[in-house]
Amino acid sequence: MGCSECCLKCLGGVPYASLVATILCFSGVALFCGCGHVALTGTLTMLENHFSRVTSDHATLATVIQIFQYIIYGIASFFFIYAILLLGEGFYTTSAIKKELQSDFKTTVCGRCITAFFMFLTYIFALVFIAIFCFTAIPVFLFFNMWNTCAAMRSPDSNITSPASICVDVRQYGLVAMNATPGKACGATLGDICNTSEFYLSYHLYIVALAGAGATVIALIHYLMILAANWAYLKSAVSTHEYQDIKTKDDQDLEAEARSKEGQNSSSYS
Repeated sequence: MGCSECCLKCLGGVPYASLVATILCFSGVALFCGCGHVALTGTLTMLENHFSRVTSDHATLATVIQIFQYIIYGIASFFFIYAILLLGEGFYTTSAIKKELQSDFKTTVCGRCITAFFMFLTYIFALVFIAIFCFTAIPVFLFFNMWNTCAAMRSPDSNITSPASICVDVRQYGLVAMNATPGKACGATLGDICNTSEFYLSYHLYIVALAGAGATVIALIHYLMILAANWAYLKSAVSTHEYQDIKTKDDQDLEAEARSKEGQNSSSYS
């Protein structure tokens, strides 16, 4: 076998659909976890510097952010392993289909059950990441409102007569205690906050994290379609082979019966 034929044979066994889904899943999870972690840190820094200078006023928020960051570590580790497992399942199914085409089909009930189990898990994880996607949209919405408020104050066409009366109060969102000091930012102070690196970086990182969560949802839906197609194909192939085995056995029985009758006829003539 030549080098080119060997390469073609290897490339023929690659589950390209699962490979694309794996790359998309890795990219989405990496963007969500990396950007989300840094954005949470920047958000806490911005709140401590401008909205809640007393530690006890935002202690709960700091704890929640720390818990979210630990969850992000777990999501990154888990989905790295899970995507590798799904890619391995794709290689298994592709190999089984090739054997079926070569009349050497050897899939088992256990193999089909594994595919069905992965399909169930992927469906659950897709629902979970849809919830994560919706949750990630909340800080994007809050930062977007704040960004628009600052842009309106800077715009010459806004006709704002009293910029000092325009405020953003983070206490109404429950991010800090209601008695937090100062708890809100108005006018020029609000404009200065929008110009800080913490705000600018956190806002854009939340957007990228939202895109990463969306990419992960698409990857999981892609995985779900692949697993459903693989399970249906394996089940259909097994039924086809069972039918072929029964048909082959019946043909052999008919052939043996015909030969037996021919032998009996030749004996009677002699």
